[in-house]
Amino acid sequence: MHLIPPIRPEASVQRLTAALESIAEPIKVIPRKRMTWTHKGRPQLYLFLQGALSILRASDGLLIVTVYDPHLFGIAEMIQPTQGHILRAEEESTILRVDVEQAKAIFHQKRLWEDAAGVLAYHSAYFLYRDALVVQQRTYSVIRNHLLEMITLPEETRMRISILDYIQDRTLLSRSSILNVLSALKRGEYITFKRGGYLQELKALPESF
Repeated sequence: MHLIPPIRPEASVQRLTAALESIAEPIKVIPRKRMTWTHKGRPQLYLFLQGALSILRASDGLLIVTVYDPHLFGIAEMIQPTQGHILRAEEESTILRVDVEQAKAIFHQKRLWEDAAGVLAYHSAYFLYRDALVVQQRTYSVIRNHLLEMITLPEETRMRISILDYIQDRTLLSRSSILNVLSALKRGEYITFKRGGYLQELKALPESF
């Protein structure tokens, strides 16, 4: 079964971003730069406007998701600062930061807590979706789910990351396990990829293999 990710609350993200941009501070990020949830000891929200930004599990660096569309991060940490995840820029990106206390004041003033709750609910749903991709799944099912996710990315994005790197970054599967499945799918003419392992095309993948 192909798992379907939750729907991004686009309108809420746009309203929150518009409300916070005027007080946000641009930060300079370079590829692979990691960001924590505080600046000078004060908690922050991050407005991601352009580029590519990943959420990593802090305990082991496992990649949860990479985003390419404008988004807002830090609402969960604003309410419950567990610091279980960190952010990492994957390429040169446009990112702004906002002091949490200032953001709270604007949310109250402009009655934006419903939008904030919508974004928070989306993040919670995405973590559940991501767990469903990998937890208690057979190796083939995990790889199949990630291939179906990967093929939805723009071609330009797919040509920047190999299938092997994409799956290894997001799972605990071994290199050999992934390559064995990819080789079998290629022999069955279910998948086409360029030299270097860059995904070009998928046919209807079997439920089991």
